Amino acid sequence: MNYHNYYPVDIVNGPGTRVTLFVSGCVHQCKGCYNQSTWRLDAGHPFTQEMEDQVINDLNDTRIKRRGLSLSGGDPLHPKNVAAVLKLVQRVRRECSGKDIWLWTGYLLSELTVEQQQIANLIDVMVDGKYDQTQRNPSLVWKGSENQVIHYFKIDN
Repeated sequence: MNYHNYYPVDIVNGPGTRVTLFVSGCVHQCKGCYNQSTWRLDAGHPFTQEMEDQVINDLNDTRIKRRGLSLSGGDPLHPKNVAAVLKLVQRVRRECSGKDIWLWTGYLLSELTVEQQQIANLIDVMVDGKYDQTQRNPSLVWKGSENQVIHYFKIDN
């Protein structure tokens, strides 16, 4: 997997102070997408073990308390990203007590493959659905268009 951007301190992509990872690769390529530079799978930088360790270390850093991890892109549930994203969220669950995980995807919850569903089972919040420029609403919180749905899952951390 590649990632396009990493923000160790972020207050825009989810509630509270967060760690945010924008992965590369998106099959949806929604018209009007503000993140077109993340569409190519080979965009950005390789997501290495060192980078995964950095995410975990930043989440556990007590100097700047983070509420959790946000995964966006591109699409974290792109088939080529699923293995690395699953490994990361499993590690967050194991090593980062009390942290929530938010994920944005163009896939609908009802469309997820078994592999993608494994990730959904480990996260707290999923914003699903392709961005629809005709349903854009700048007053929405955490999503860009009216068709997208915010799914709040109960997770026992």
